[in-house]
Amino acid sequence: MSFDEEWATARATAAANAALRLDHAGSAPGTPDLALNQDHIGAIGSEAHKLHSRLQTDGRHAATASTEAAGALSREGFASGAALAKANSRWESQVKTLVAACAQISNGLNYSLSSHAKEEQQLYAEFTSSKIDEYLK
Repeated sequence: MSFDEEWATARATAAANAALRLDHAGSAPGTPDLALNQDHIGAIGSEAHKLHSRLQTDGRHAATASTEAAGALSREGFASGAALAKANSRWESQVKTLVAACAQISNGLNYSLSSHAKEEQQLYAEFTSSKIDEYLK
């Protein structure tokens, strides 16, 4: 088999498999692949907000002690002082990243919920004031 034939076969196989995965995404045919309700989204947003609040305080509870210990070790000539300062700095950076991510998740889900509710109200108002609604009664 030539390279071109082998490549064409590989592409055809990959395309067929990708279409199958996209059509079913691991669920039975005809069933929705993604189903969320307002309560689940709200609960996730609430937990993200709680985690955000806890990380802001609990994620920094050792910052002062670590900074003081790193300084004391460095003044005494221990190389571990610089290492502790670097580890503390990295920790602070990672906590800030997590706090920002939690805020983004919480805010994004809250926006999605309120945006969806507004769209639903607008669609309902438009539908109930249309001629289609009169024909359905």
